[in-house]
Amino acid sequence: MSDVELILASASPARTKLLANAGIAHSVMVSDVDEDALTAAHGVTHPRDMALLLARGKCEAVAAQYEGYGLVLGCDSVFEFQGAAYGKPYTEAAARERILQMRGNSGVLHTGHWLIDARAPQLRGTNPTADGGISHDIDGGTKGWGAVASATVHFADMTEQEVDAYVATAEPLNVAGSFTIDSYGGAFITSVEGDSHAIVGLSVTTLRSLLARAEVSITDLWQLPS
Repeated sequence: MSDVELILASASPARTKLLANAGIAHSVMVSDVDEDALTAAHGVTHPRDMALLLARGKCEAVAAQYEGYGLVLGCDSVFEFQGAAYGKPYTEAAARERILQMRGNSGVLHTGHWLIDARAPQLRGTNPTADGGISHDIDGGTKGWGAVASATVHFADMTEQEVDAYVATAEPLNVAGSFTIDSYGGAFITSVEGDSHAIVGLSVTTLRSLLARAEVSITDLWQLPS
């Protein structure tokens, strides 16, 4: 074990639960990033690029407040369906409309990850970026790495009664794509191709790869039972 601190820059209960279930010690610090303004400012339209941009924005916002403290992880998910990017629907009407279109079909959930090594300079890793990742030097020399984990989700042909009942739970209102796999929504997902953790909103495998670039082993973050 080490003294490395991991900060999750996300308000998602599903993400922090996933990390806890994987035995990964962490704290949570929520950013106040305006997601719509950020994507508009960068002109990003592809769902995959959007997921990475939003993850980076959240991560950088929190890392700026905790320079010299630890490792900061930002995550964001965007659902790609028939060429369109689906974020959180927020309203029952929007969620119902989307789910009616999605039932019996499939789409791709993209989860962006951005890791910043905000520890003191002498503690930061120097590993080069691995294939498929993005390296970025932030003001002050803080290193950041990004990657996207994607998975194709196949939905059951839900009845209208099932759609209405699911929307009534309010679960789909505040999640990307209007569905979950780890709660009520799991009953309506027939199969997943790819990293199933990406559907929850955080790929532990991807996190392991990003940590390696900071010269940190994921086992260093394990909170083992006493």
